[in-house]
Amino acid sequence: ALQGPREEIVYLPCIYRNTGTEKPDYLATVDVDPESPHYCQVIHRLPMPNLKDELHHSGWNACSSCFGDATKKRNRLILPSLISSRIYVVDVGTDLRAPRIHKVVEPVELFWKGNVANPHTSHCLGSGDILISCLGDPSGNGKGGFILLDGETFEVKGNWENGEKVPPLGYDFWYQPRHNVLMSTEWGAPKVLADGFNPADVARGHYGRRINVWDWSTHTYIQAVDLGQGSIPLEIRFLHNPDAAEGFVGCALSGAVHRFYKTEKGDWAAEKVIEVPSKKVQGWLLPDMPGLITDILISLDDRFLYFSNWLHGDIRQYDISNTRQPRLVGQVFLGGSITKGGPVTVVEDKELQCQPEPFVIKGKRVPGGPQMIQLSLDGKRLYVTSSLYSGWDKQFYPDLVKEGSVMLQIDVDTERGGLKVNKNFLVDFGKEPDGPVLAHEIRYPGGDCTSDIWM
Repeated sequence: ALQGPREEIVYLPCIYRNTGTEKPDYLATVDVDPESPHYCQVIHRLPMPNLKDELHHSGWNACSSCFGDATKKRNRLILPSLISSRIYVVDVGTDLRAPRIHKVVEPVELFWKGNVANPHTSHCLGSGDILISCLGDPSGNGKGGFILLDGETFEVKGNWENGEKVPPLGYDFWYQPRHNVLMSTEWGAPKVLADGFNPADVARGHYGRRINVWDWSTHTYIQAVDLGQGSIPLEIRFLHNPDAAEGFVGCALSGAVHRFYKTEKGDWAAEKVIEVPSKKVQGWLLPDMPGLITDILISLDDRFLYFSNWLHGDIRQYDISNTRQPRLVGQVFLGGSITKGGPVTVVEDKELQCQPEPFVIKGKRVPGGPQMIQLSLDGKRLYVTSSLYSGWDKQFYPDLVKEGSVMLQIDVDTERGGLKVNKNFLVDFGKEPDGPVLAHEIRYPGGDCTSDIWM
C-alpha cells in the first residue's frame, strides 16, 4: 500500500442539514491531481434522494484482506447517514469520477432487523460482509450495537453481536483478527447530541468514557476499559501491522490520547500517552476550553500519529517509534476558537505564548478548525476538512455553517517530522452551486490509512 499510486481524486460527503439550505446531502468528487486543469475543484456531485440525512463517514464493500481474490472489487462505497439512519451504497466502479447510487437501505431495515439506529463506521470484513457500528436504538437512546450487511446484495442480515450484553453507547471501531478482538468506542446518546452539546449531559452519563472490547470469533462483549468520566473516546486505530496488539484512541473532551494494549494476562488495558491541556478562557461556553481531539490516524508504516484539535485549531504529528512515549515533531494552526481578534480571550495557556493568528489562505480567512484528516499512502500529504457534525458546527462555529467548510493540504516531512501548509491548495465548499456546504470525511478510491485493516 505504501507504494500505491498517488491519489488523483477524493470523495467527500457534503452536508446541508443545519445550514438553512433545503437541499439533499451529496457525495463530492474532488480533483487533487496537481497536473490536472481541474486541480482543487469539485468535478462531480451525487445528490442523495432524501433531505437531512447527515452523511458522515464511509467504507468499502470489499476488504484489503480479499486482495488477490478476483471475484472481489472495491467498486461500492458504503455511505451511512448519521441522523436519518439510511445507508447508501454508491457505485464507484462504473465511473470512478462520476459515482452513482446503487442501492438505498432504508432506516426501517436497521430498526426491525437489528433494533439499532444512527449508523457510523463501516468496515468490510474478510468474509465478504460489511460491518457497521451504530450510536443508538430507534428511539434515540444510546446503544453500542452493530449491523451486518451482505457484501453482494447489501441486504441487512441482522446484528453482528451475540448475547444480551451490549455497551450503553457506540461510535467507532477497529478489529484485529490475529488477536481475536474488536474494539469499539463511545460518543453519546443520539437524542442528546443531535442538536448540539450541553456540558451538563456529560455529568448525567450521556457521553462516553470506555473502550469496549469484543471477542472477534464469538461476537460477544467481554470487557470495558474505562478512560474516565468526560473523556469521550472517538476515533480508534490499531497499528497497521496485523501482528500488533496495540493502538491509540483519541478522547475529545479530555484532550488525551490513550495507548491501548494487550496485557500479559490476555485482557486489554490503556495508558494515557499524550495530553493536550485545556486553556483558561473568557468569552466562551466554559471557562476551560479543551482541544477537542476529533480525528486521529496512523501512517501506514506505523511511524507517525496525527490528530486534530478542532477547538484550539491545530493539527499535530507525533513520532510513535516508541508507542509508549510519542514525541511531538510537527504542529500547524489552521483556525480554531482562540485566534487573535476573535470573541475568546485566553487568560492562561500551558503551551502557547500568545494566541495564534487567524488562518488565511488564498485571501480567505478560514472559519472553524481542523477536523477530519486523511494521509496519502506515501505519508507525504495530509488532507484536512473543517466540519465536525452539522449540529455542533452550528453551535461552536456559526460562521462555518454560513460560509461552508474547506479542504486543505499539509505537506509532511516524513524523515524528521514536520508539517507545512500547502498555500496553493484550497477547496472552498462555501462556493458550491447550491450554497455553502459542510464537507466531512475524505476517502481515496481503493482505500487509505483509515479504511484498511490487514489480516
